[in-house]
Amino acid sequence: MTEQINPGAAAYHYEQLASILERKIRSGEFAAGSRLPGEMVLSQEYGVGSNTVRRALDILRERGLVVTVRARGSFVVEQLPDESVG
Repeated sequence: MTEQINPGAAAYHYEQLASILERKIRSGEFAAGSRLPGEMVLSQEYGVGSNTVRRALDILRERGLVVTVRARGSFVVEQLPDESVG
């Protein structure tokens, strides 16, 4: 079952989505080097707008978990940083 965004939570939707995606990356559901689903897919799957998805991906990039290649998508980095970083 897919984790969902909690509209009543204090955290912003993009922060919740970033946390969900980070858990999936760290658990191996999204393996090192794999491509994340596209913005539209994530937007539909989690019921959020594309700007929310972009901000969540920005957070993951800042945490060193993904890299984005223009016109190709976002990919999980080969070597994950420690959880304490970021």
